[in-house]
Amino acid sequence: MRYPRFLQPGDRIGVTSPSTGVPARLERRLEFVLSWLRDRGYQVEVGRCMDGESHISAPAQERTDELTGMLLDPEIRAVIPPWGGETGIDLVPLLDFDKLRDAEPTWVVGFSDISTLLTPLTLVSGWATVHGSNLMDTPYRKAPGLLHPLEVISGSGRSTGVFRQQPPGVHRAGEWDRWEDDPTPTEYRWNGSGTWRRLDAGSGDIDVTGRIIGGCIETLSNLAGTRFADTSALRGPDGDEPLLVFVEAAESNAFEICRSLYGMRLNGFFDGAAAILVGRTTAPDAATLTQDDAVLDALGALGVPLLADVECGHVPPHMTLVNGAVGRLTHDSTGSLLETRLA
Repeated sequence: MRYPRFLQPGDRIGVTSPSTGVPARLERRLEFVLSWLRDRGYQVEVGRCMDGESHISAPAQERTDELTGMLLDPEIRAVIPPWGGETGIDLVPLLDFDKLRDAEPTWVVGFSDISTLLTPLTLVSGWATVHGSNLMDTPYRKAPGLLHPLEVISGSGRSTGVFRQQPPGVHRAGEWDRWEDDPTPTEYRWNGSGTWRRLDAGSGDIDVTGRIIGGCIETLSNLAGTRFADTSALRGPDGDEPLLVFVEAAESNAFEICRSLYGMRLNGFFDGAAAILVGRTTAPDAATLTQDDAVLDALGALGVPLLADVECGHVPPHMTLVNGAVGRLTHDSTGSLLETRLA
């Protein structure tokens, strides 16, 4: 694994939309976010591929060229898309991941459809990538116990070389700020509570270590079985190093999630997992299958700890996870903790 240099004041952040752009009604929110970053000492370069009037911001080759240009520009130290989208997978066959493997790595931050790019960048190009808040959510204050993406990519959130995160006990359920009316919110209104909970039948304490990898089920399941989602790349030269895998359902019902997780499992995505973190979701249950049961049906036979309601999904707050980094997960009667080391 190769880790990008930590961001410093004065560094440049690139903004482009590899999937969906920003519609006109939300341009004021975008401008607010850009000003928020500049007020914190960063330069910001906004690309041309930002059109939000369709499900893609520009033709696939244009989005590929702009993203590649930013990733290879030594003056740009991080790339943060505004958010995910629907068909970022069309960039996967166009990006030169082998060329990127030989380049100095750049931080790439995002989640949802951005997982479609983060995971191949880690598994094929060997870059550590960051599964965390998208650009439009960046101004929100972090939740207690979690780290803001800027604290990770700048290194300021480390304590004795380790990033530590634990369940915040709060989340945002069923409400969204109307940025078209007020583009300036920086505080979430927490209206839900709960912590990480164990889904599998195990009852003992959990204390496992492994390389972190994962993302959105609906997008990553389409890469399973290809070199772009071959998690064996993280398992060391002898193929015996463990993984900490995280997955989350964005919106698909439980039947679809169950089938997708089975497909990922059969294609080896979860091979070597020491534990699996499952994101909190508002995706619907099916008539005879809940989201919890979908995970148990597809992954229970792996015989590893399954922790649910982790802040790695579409329900705020958003935990900051570094794909490719070494994570230590502990979970017992006193609480849960994820320690991450860039090594």
